[in-house]
Amino acid sequence: MARQHSAPTSRRMTRVAVLQTLCEIDSVDHALDEVLRQKRETRHLSEAAAAFMAQLSAGVLENIRGIDSIIMEFAPSWPISQMAIVDRNLLRMAIYEISIWGETPPRVAINEAVELAKAFGSESSPRFVNGVLGSVMKREAKHRALSETGEDPESVDPNFQSRRPPADTEVW
Repeated sequence: MARQHSAPTSRRMTRVAVLQTLCEIDSVDHALDEVLRQKRETRHLSEAAAAFMAQLSAGVLENIRGIDSIIMEFAPSWPISQMAIVDRNLLRMAIYEISIWGETPPRVAINEAVELAKAFGSESSPRFVNGVLGSVMKREAKHRALSETGEDPESVDPNFQSRRPPADTEVW
């Protein structure tokens, strides 16, 4: 059965570059600045696209510990190190966009991650990515609702993670 993909957008193509960047750093530990420079040169990205790529890539890497703990919370049967590299980095990107950055509507971040999972992941990747991100989005919505009522999400949910990274956050 052939998979159907929606037409790629400029942002989607930039997310592909971010996914490639994160996978390269994840697998061979190249420096972020060098990988971004190479992507800008080979992809001939617009200034806005290059800025989006740099911001999303750096944001994921700066918050990787917190993001990975969210992944472990919602996919406890899948240790991060044993997850497929594409799935792991798609989840990292989307969770950063949903839970930390806040610039992308959650449904858009999930849709983009699922579309990229269809294109670059295994047959089971889209369902896995969608399931994890759907759970993350539900928790985020619950926490936003609590915040709007004046309740502290951390007092209601001990697993709540503030959008602010811990002071000791390391950059990969």
